[in-house]
Amino acid sequence: MPIIDIICYPDPALTNKCSPIENIDDEVIDLANSMVETMYSASGIGLAAPQVGVSKNLLIIDIGAQIENGSAITLINPYVTAVDDSEVLEEEGCLSIPGLYANVVRKEAVEVKGMDINEKEVSLELKGLLARAVQHEMDHFNGVLFWDHLGKVKRNMLKQKFKKLQKEKLVEQKKLKKLC
Repeated sequence: MPIIDIICYPDPALTNKCSPIENIDDEVIDLANSMVETMYSASGIGLAAPQVGVSKNLLIIDIGAQIENGSAITLINPYVTAVDDSEVLEEEGCLSIPGLYANVVRKEAVEVKGMDINEKEVSLELKGLLARAVQHEMDHFNGVLFWDHLGKVKRNMLKQKFKKLQKEKLVEQKKLKKLC
């Protein structure tokens, strides 16, 4: 399956609300498989369809992403059915905001239901990093990025830092082009 380009902030596709998938057809299956390869290629632990420019409720998670032939979980139209009241503050990053991390409060455990690519209903009780990853990826369905969970001052600081990182990246790319 081909690797898909991951879109980065400030692409407006990252702030759109997504639609449910009506039919799990070959196109959806191919998208899911390409997303798995893309996530592994980027050394991520999760990827949502909006991050590859598709405004649909589809996500991939695998906290063992470094393992060859990992154990990726594909969820189509997932929804949370139960949450643990316990909250945990831990560091998060995002493939669409490369190079930045911040401490975000999330529920410690969630129960999620959805469909897999074989059109079977899936019910998962997730804790720890898996629970965090699925909450993070599901946020993308509503156009929410991890820094939207932070206070305004911290969020604006991260956005400024990201702009600076992007400018530095462009300067490096220009230097490399001159060398070629």
